[in-house]
Amino acid sequence: MAGQIEFREIGTKFSPWRFSVAPMMEWTDRHYRVLARLHSRNVRLYTEMVTSAAILHGDRERLLGYDAVEHPLAVQLGGSDARELAQAAKICAAFGYDEINLNVGCPSDRVQNGAFGACLMRDPALVAACVAAMKDASDLPVTVKCRIGVDDQEPRPALFAMARAVVGAGADALIVHARKAWLKGLSPKENRDIPPLDYPLVHELKRALPEVAIAINGGVATLADAAGQLESVDGVMIGRAAYHDLSMLQEVDPVLFGVPAPFASGRLAVEAFLPYIENKLSEGARLADITRHMLGLFAGRPGARAFRRHLATHAVRRGADGQVVADALALVDHSFAPRASERLSA
Repeated sequence: MAGQIEFREIGTKFSPWRFSVAPMMEWTDRHYRVLARLHSRNVRLYTEMVTSAAILHGDRERLLGYDAVEHPLAVQLGGSDARELAQAAKICAAFGYDEINLNVGCPSDRVQNGAFGACLMRDPALVAACVAAMKDASDLPVTVKCRIGVDDQEPRPALFAMARAVVGAGADALIVHARKAWLKGLSPKENRDIPPLDYPLVHELKRALPEVAIAINGGVATLADAAGQLESVDGVMIGRAAYHDLSMLQEVDPVLFGVPAPFASGRLAVEAFLPYIENKLSEGARLADITRHMLGLFAGRPGARAFRRHLATHAVRRGADGQVVADALALVDHSFAPRASERLSA
C-alpha cells in the first residue's frame, strides 16, 4: 500500500524549499499528492489552500487528512485573523504537518471577499502579526507565499516591506510569486500569466536577506529553469507544469538532490499507486476523482493518448476499480526513452 512506504529521506545539505509543487485549488488534493510522492522523495508538497475558519468550524479530517507517505507536506492556510490562524496552526500541528504556509498571493474573488490572500500585500504589519501568532501557537516552520505587489503598488518597496515585516515576526521562509497581482480587471488565470515576471527583484531580495530562505515561483516550467534559479535563490516552486507532467517529478531527485527517484520508471510508480487506489475505493472514493490527476502521465510516449482515453472513458463507470488503471498502463510503450534530455536542455 502506498501509505506504507517511507519516503522521508531528505538531504540535509539542501534547503527544505529547494523544490516544491505549488498549492493549487482543486488540483493538489490528497490523491495527487500521493501520486506525486511516488515520483519524488524530496519534492515538498503543499495542500490546497484551506481557510482558518473552515478548520475551526468544519470537518477537519476531510479538510486536513492525508496519507503518511505525503511527507514532507505543508498545509497552506488562508485568513487574516491572527487569533483564528493561531488556533488553526495548533490544529494543523496536531495533524502532523511539516510546515504552515500563509497565503498572501491568491487574487480570487472568494479570497478578496474574505479580505485575505493577495489583499494582504497592502498590510505587512497585519501579516507579521498573523505570522507571530502562528509561531507562538506551534513549533512548526511558518512560511509566507506572496506576490511582488498588487495593483498600483511599486513592487520593490511592497515586496521588501512585506519580507522584512514577516521575517521580523519569525517567518522561516518566503516564497515569492514574481508577478504583481491585479485585484480588479484580471481573472485568477490571467493573474498567473499577464503581469510580467520580475525574477531580478526576487534575486535582489535574496541578496538583501542572505540569512532568510527565499524561494521563487511563477513561470518556471522546466528543471533547467529551476536549476538556473537555484543559482540565485534557495528554492523553486512549480505549479501547473509539475501537475500536468509528473515525469518532471521523476527527475527531481536525481537532478536536484543527487539521489535516485523512488521508482525507476513512471510505470513502476503508477503500479505502486494501485493499492492506494483500491484502498480509497473501499472507503467510498470514485475512481475518476483519483485518475483525473493521471491524465498527463506518459506525455509524448507511444500509447499516451490511448492511456488518457481509456481512463477518461472507463474510470467514470459504476464499479470502476484499479483494473482500469492497470489496463490503461498496458496501452503505453514503456520501452520508449524518457524525455529527460529534452527537458534539461530546454
